Amino acid sequence: MLTLSAGALAAIGSGVTQPLMFILFGNFVQEFTGIVTDGETNIPKKEKTLNQLCLFIFALFIARFGLASIQKFAFRMIAIRLSAAIRLHYIRHLFDQSVHVLDSLPSGHAVGTITSSSNTLQSGISEKLGIFFECTALIGAAFVVSLVWSWELSLLTIAGFVVVVLVVGSLFSITVKGQARRVKLDSQAASIASESFSGIRMVMACGAQQQVVEKYGVIVEKAKKQARATNPITSLQFALTFFGVFGIIALAYWYGTLMFIKGRLDNLAIITVVLLNLTTIFFSLDRISSPMQAMSKASIAACEFFSVIDAPVPQKGTLRAPEISATDDIIFKNVTFAYPGRPDVKILDDLDLRVEAGKINAIVGPSGSGKSTIVGLIERWYTLKQQYIINSPAKATPGDNPLDTADIVSNNKAGQHGSPVDLQGIVTTCGRSLDEIDVKWWRSKIGLVQQEPFLFNDTIYHNVARGLVGSVWEEESEHRKRELVSEACKEAFADEFVDKLPLGYDTTVGDGGARLSGGQCQRLAIARSIVKKPDILILDEATSAIDVRGERVVQAALDKASQHRTTIVIAHRLSTIKNADHIIVLNKGKVFESGNHKSLVSMEGGLYAGLVTAQAISLGDSAPGFGNPLVKHDESITAMEEPEKFQTSSDSLQDNKLEKSTQKRSFSFGGFAQLFLESRNYWNVMIFSIVVSALGGAAQPLHAWLFSRTVSLFKLQDDHSKLTKEVDFMGIMWTVFAASAAIAYYITFLSSGYIASFIRAKYQKQYFQSLIYQRAAYFTEDDHSHGTLVARVRDDPHRLEEMMGVDLAQVGIAVFNIFGGIVLALVYSWKLALVSLCAVGPVCVISSYIRFRYEVKFENMNDEVFVESSQFASEAIGALRTVVSLTLEDSISGRFERLCKQHVVTAYKTARWVSIILGLSDSLNLGCQAFIFYYGGRLLTRGEIDTMDFFVCLMAIMYAAEGFGKSLSLGSNAVQATNASDRILAARGSALVESADSDDIPVQQGGVKIEIRELCLRYPGQETPALEGLNMTIEKGQYAALVGASGSGKSSIVSLLERFQEPESGQILFNGKDVMDVNIHSLRKHLSLVAQEPTLFQGTVRENVLLGMEADTITNDELVAACRDASIHDFIASLPESYETDIGSRGIALSGGQKQRIAIARALIRNPRILLLDEATSSLDSESERLVQMAFERAASGRTVVVVAHRLSTIQNADVIFVMGEGGKLLEKGSHGDLLRKRGVYYQMCQMQAFDQ
Repeated sequence: MLTLSAGALAAIGSGVTQPLMFILFGNFVQEFTGIVTDGETNIPKKEKTLNQLCLFIFALFIARFGLASIQKFAFRMIAIRLSAAIRLHYIRHLFDQSVHVLDSLPSGHAVGTITSSSNTLQSGISEKLGIFFECTALIGAAFVVSLVWSWELSLLTIAGFVVVVLVVGSLFSITVKGQARRVKLDSQAASIASESFSGIRMVMACGAQQQVVEKYGVIVEKAKKQARATNPITSLQFALTFFGVFGIIALAYWYGTLMFIKGRLDNLAIITVVLLNLTTIFFSLDRISSPMQAMSKASIAACEFFSVIDAPVPQKGTLRAPEISATDDIIFKNVTFAYPGRPDVKILDDLDLRVEAGKINAIVGPSGSGKSTIVGLIERWYTLKQQYIINSPAKATPGDNPLDTADIVSNNKAGQHGSPVDLQGIVTTCGRSLDEIDVKWWRSKIGLVQQEPFLFNDTIYHNVARGLVGSVWEEESEHRKRELVSEACKEAFADEFVDKLPLGYDTTVGDGGARLSGGQCQRLAIARSIVKKPDILILDEATSAIDVRGERVVQAALDKASQHRTTIVIAHRLSTIKNADHIIVLNKGKVFESGNHKSLVSMEGGLYAGLVTAQAISLGDSAPGFGNPLVKHDESITAMEEPEKFQTSSDSLQDNKLEKSTQKRSFSFGGFAQLFLESRNYWNVMIFSIVVSALGGAAQPLHAWLFSRTVSLFKLQDDHSKLTKEVDFMGIMWTVFAASAAIAYYITFLSSGYIASFIRAKYQKQYFQSLIYQRAAYFTEDDHSHGTLVARVRDDPHRLEEMMGVDLAQVGIAVFNIFGGIVLALVYSWKLALVSLCAVGPVCVISSYIRFRYEVKFENMNDEVFVESSQFASEAIGALRTVVSLTLEDSISGRFERLCKQHVVTAYKTARWVSIILGLSDSLNLGCQAFIFYYGGRLLTRGEIDTMDFFVCLMAIMYAAEGFGKSLSLGSNAVQATNASDRILAARGSALVESADSDDIPVQQGGVKIEIRELCLRYPGQETPALEGLNMTIEKGQYAALVGASGSGKSSIVSLLERFQEPESGQILFNGKDVMDVNIHSLRKHLSLVAQEPTLFQGTVRENVLLGMEADTITNDELVAACRDASIHDFIASLPESYETDIGSRGIALSGGQKQRIAIARALIRNPRILLLDEATSSLDSESERLVQMAFERAASGRTVVVVAHRLSTIQNADVIFVMGEGGKLLEKGSHGDLLRKRGVYYQMCQMQAFDQ
């Protein structure tokens, strides 16, 4: 508050200096107007008066310098602090909300708010708020001075200004609404970008880049149209302002002269003071328009923050130990639940369920039966009370209540498509509702491992150590924490691959764990959950991504960890829960069966018994004497483990280094110049805009001439008749000038705004397209996290828009101000003009150059620190469920606060010097005026120039200096635009470009023959190769399976087949053709990939299934058939809008199994020649898995199928099975029966998963 007060007072003081200057100017006019007629008798007196006047002006220069420096520093620091504070508050309040609130926000909205919106907010406050205070003070002081000198003339002008303000203000609300609509469209575009970048591999695999680009382009085009619709109104505001102010000046001049003639004014110098103040008010209004626009955008950006900050916070509860315990039964009583996003779809239906304390409770059932919903209710992500969702934060306008833009979803709310589900029931423990328990205390007692684990872009140690937050070991020493982390990793079987890494536990895992395999991520997530020894352990498909041996060992560790604590296991792989104390079978949101494994299997025709049968593995004849595989590990199995991999190509690393070096190189306009040259299609409009801006730029030199001409007429004050004629003529001149300037400014801003909208749309689409067509490894780099890319693709084109549009017009106006002013000054007094330019020019140029350099330095520093904190926030928001389940809210907020404080401290050090330079630059005009008055006054007293010459020269040079300052004030915008241009060109240069003449896969009947010859793959930063000398052949039409330890290279092979990675050496041949010689986009048309973690996008079910396909080429029957094969059609048909149902951001409205089946349908409908299944059925229940497996086997006819599987029951019928081991080496191959007869590695794996072992 003190900084704000100091900054505001300094800004007000800085603004007042100009009206004070005009008082001195009026005295000068009064003293020197009659100097020619007075002769030389009064010259000494005049020179004395002139000296005093110059000293007063110089004193104003010193005062303004100090005040301006304080103002610049104060408001820069306020902006940075406020931006940091509001981002911190946003993060904290976001984590305080229930998970469903974030689910209700558009994809990428929270990330966009924390990045782009905070940037907009900071820009709107920074210098802009200081300029607003300064101009407001200047306008107020100018009115006061005018009133003191002539209240009657001032009231007339004030009345005119009121009319202008009312007219212009009536248009302001229209522009604000237009900007709000554009912000909403920008948010939609950011959502598309966020989903695309986070699911980039699936976009690539489906060949959906162009489809996503077109979808993104539609939103960008809508934003362009909205900008074009608002642009005429904005331009009209400028034009009406110019016309109104200059018209008022004409009226004031004419009316003031009549007042003098009638004796109601003592002298004509009064008119000079009033007119100067009016002129200043006009230029201040022009100057204040930019801050007002920035503040308007900032207020809209603030609405996005406060839609979450001011949203009601759910009940947190107060009970904790010893009033409550986490070691009692958890009871669901008559629970009926529907998700807020789909209030008419019942998930749990009058559910009665008891989770027994201290026992292993397994929950199984078909996908969508409510298993993960139970976890969400226990974790308090959802509530059975009133819930709300925030529909469209971008629709909010300043002053709105956040609840006005929210949908309250309660028992009484009608659903979107049908009757609402009444939320009923209660979840209790120790006889108390979970809602009464302190939520952080409760979650600290729970260890959760989710089906899709998330790791932070940090070291392995810090990822696992985050599990200690909220536990008794949170404040332990670093040494003790490392011991606990090491113990947890050993229990989770993660130490084997961690110990093989060069940096061990200090190895960074990459964005979202991108540098690890799925199984390795899962094991670290398990270690993180058990490191704090929780009272309640929840395993939501915790071992689904782990290999057979790893699963068995980890399962043993989990069984050990489950002792003496409540354990909830959600599993589709039933072999993992056969030893559970209590198994609950769900179906359609109800408990269908319950008991232990033995009792449930014995139920003839039971649901659980059917699921077990579906997962049975044929073992053939048992090997005599084969014991428990956990007693002694076979060497061949141990050999299956592969070291950690880093999924980043060397090319990508080089590109990243190149990009970083580009950012650190000396400043250059090369990138911006290249994009400017590329925009030659708009040059005709640009040239027209610049030509018209010449008229606008000539307005100030013409104003200097008109004003000087007006002042020079004061020598006719004794000849009223002649004075009246001249006044009438000058009044007409002022009016014509006002109309001409208004038209020129309207056309200038209209044309520049037109260009700006096209430039932004063009490069926003092009930039997004360049990024979406990057190599897969590009997106695993730290600097290319999806949050960073979303912010860049949103902000960088906007910076180009400003620089090539309105800013370019402003530069054109400023240039004509400069040259017009200099030429006019030379014409009227070459001596005064040359001396002034030689004395003042170098000072202005040097100070402006230093200012520009410091602006560049400050902006680059600000960008670097801002990106670091924003990237961290984006990661935390993207992992919200992980954050809240680990009670990391305070930890994440604390780290984010430290990053923000670091930002503030760094900015403080730079802002001190920048503010001094800016203060000097802004106040130099007064120092220059002092010099011109001193030298010009002497020329005037000596009779070398007359009054007209002096005033023309004075005002022309001042306007030229002002134009020079205005052009340099755009320096920070130029820096931002140039950096943005460099990033756009860098993305374009590194984008994957395939020749249209590249070969295709040779067409042969019966699928594709895949040959892998001496294949080597090594990830950067890893000494041990991921694959070394691998040879493998899959015949045409074969159903081939890849099995082996997690990290043994199975997924690497799939990545190589999809060309997500490029081998170090060796070949992959499709029908004898090297895949590196095949057009990558054509290659992927022949492949379909179903990944372990399904990737869905905002949109309808139909749009997701047909991702990458041309919708008009697929009939509805084909769509339904694919969905039937994927065992998802019946579910889709039950939805309110069937295939047109919107599934929400990232498919949040669906269960994991439902998402996976849609992903499978998407793969099947592509009718590929090669079908790649990377743990495709890991999220499915047994019955769905059996049906889908049958569909795969039917689909295998006429195509080659490559399956990566840990659940061996799914690949028993494979034609050939490849068993992978350490270093990507092939250990065994053959059919299921052949491998069982070998009694080797595969046989042992089957033994581990068999129910009867």
